[in-house]
Amino acid sequence: MNDIGKVILGIAIPFLGTTLGAAMVFVLKGEMKPRLQKSLLGFASGVMIAASVWSLLIPAMEMTKASGGVVWLPAVAGFLIGIGFLLLLDTIIPHLHMDSDHPEGRPSKLGKSLMLVLAVTLHNIPEGMAVGVVLAGMLSGGSVITAAGAFALAVGIAIQNFPEGAIISMPLIGSGLSKGKAFLYGFLSGVVEPIGAILTILLTQLVTPVLPYILSFAAGAMIYVVVEELIPEAQAGEHTNIGTIGTAIGFALMLFLDVALG
Repeated sequence: MNDIGKVILGIAIPFLGTTLGAAMVFVLKGEMKPRLQKSLLGFASGVMIAASVWSLLIPAMEMTKASGGVVWLPAVAGFLIGIGFLLLLDTIIPHLHMDSDHPEGRPSKLGKSLMLVLAVTLHNIPEGMAVGVVLAGMLSGGSVITAAGAFALAVGIAIQNFPEGAIISMPLIGSGLSKGKAFLYGFLSGVVEPIGAILTILLTQLVTPVLPYILSFAAGAMIYVVVEELIPEAQAGEHTNIGTIGTAIGFALMLFLDVALG
């Protein structure tokens, strides 16, 4: 498979995960059980934490070391900028988290369903960037990020996108939308991932020396989503240990994919 084919496949895999998850509205009946939802949120947290460290921050430091730079600088700077960027989006974009009646971001007259979708879309921005930047690292020809490593991240994010797609689409049925519209909203929430991946690849190809910074930026953005949204939602109410177990399983799976396949 040539490089273009690898890039297209790497971008498509995570988007497919979201699409299949959203399609669960046609399979499952009723709303998702709270325990299942907590375990899936925890699982997504574990995948994103492990991916941030092994697929993004460690390669960023290894690239910097190989080029003779200050090893910690791109990792720390990019990570903090990524945190700040998601904080800015979180403050500006109107959105609504699950099990909440109080929208965040700027005041808006948008409907509840659309703001729920925007909340998940915020999750998907850093995930798309993460996939894009590791694919860009693969294209750069260095030995730090291999094709196997890039696909390990894409598969890991696709696995956690599956429950994420279901988590956003299933509650929309309860809010009065048809199954078709609920699926469409879940599908559209994932569109930002391939767009973000493509834009990140183009940016990195134009300014190759910033690759370690963009890797770290994506890591910071992903960690922001985990700490700000996924873990609090997984730990809300009763049965918090289910979310914790889900996090451990997700972390272990992503660690296995990255080390064994990367």
